[in-house]
Amino acid sequence: MTDTFEPEIVAFCCHYCAYTAADMAGSKRISYPPNVKIIRVPCTGKVDAIHIMKALEKGADGVYVAGCLEGDCHFKTGNIRAAHRVRRVQSLLEEIGVEPGRVEMITMSAGMGERFAKTARDFTEKIRQLGPSPVKTAARDFRRRAVS
Repeated sequence: MTDTFEPEIVAFCCHYCAYTAADMAGSKRISYPPNVKIIRVPCTGKVDAIHIMKALEKGADGVYVAGCLEGDCHFKTGNIRAAHRVRRVQSLLEEIGVEPGRVEMITMSAGMGERFAKTARDFTEKIRQLGPSPVKTAARDFRRRAVS
């Protein structure tokens, strides 16, 4: 029997657009991988770098922040601030030797249920190709050493 790696994905989704798009995907019965765990946030501008890093530390193999289309943020520039933070996290990951592609910023409108599902499938496949997160493995090894 072979073990197939199934990545754990965390998706921080803005309440107004990406979360609604995920809901629309569900209403239309458009499937996307069940390993994508959605965290609804009022605005992606509220997602700080520490939230993304904590998600990786706690076991996520990949994280994406999904918000409104540029220029359509309900809080004016929240999605732009989020995109800057995602780029900062990608730089930090690269500095410590972790693939920066494990973190992404995605934009969509509320009516893009198909795009939400395709994004979830594509991102899951990308992370599956990268393999398990070295952050998760390092954190697990650290906890094991601390206990023994």
